[in-house]
Amino acid sequence: MFTGIIEEVGRARLLKEEKDIFRYLIHSSSGFTAEIAKGDSISVNGVCLTAYDIGENSFSVDISVASRDCTTFGCALRHDHVNLERAVTPTTRLGGHFVSGHVDGVGALAAREDGEHESVLWFSSPPELLRYIAPKGSISVDGVSLTVNEVKRDQYCVTVIPHTLDNTILGMAMPGDKVNLEVDLIARYLENLMQNRGKT
Repeated sequence: MFTGIIEEVGRARLLKEEKDIFRYLIHSSSGFTAEIAKGDSISVNGVCLTAYDIGENSFSVDISVASRDCTTFGCALRHDHVNLERAVTPTTRLGGHFVSGHVDGVGALAAREDGEHESVLWFSSPPELLRYIAPKGSISVDGVSLTVNEVKRDQYCVTVIPHTLDNTILGMAMPGDKVNLEVDLIARYLENLMQNRGKT
């Protein structure tokens, strides 16, 4: 489980491509790797992956074909830069929202309006995810916890402050770039409860 508060931006490089698995080397700071162990869950662009072969400034992850096909790992990673977050602990501050690292679909940055103190980013979303996206609700974009401002047809917008732009890959995002999307877990649970209301 994660919070969507990105700890740092790393770089990903494809090491090995086999029939049913893809192996990536993730370059990060020594401070990041110093606090992870083999088998730990790491959010890489919002995808929950297992770390191993941990070095001073890097670690490796494997991603299945199925996971690669439904995330941005299935296309060219933007500039090879990736958002990184370690899993929450009992003492972690929950500054964002609950993010599982199970990507629901791939969207795209449709437009961005950069101002002096904030940027408004418009994203497209697969139609089947739109019912979970609501104004003032939470959404994870490439692992970043964001609040939805407005929803129009097949798009929604978020307002991003300079700190987030400077410390995540959203700062370098350009229209057309693909992004991993994970809708709010609470919305999914509520839908399930309503669909099964009255059933025994």
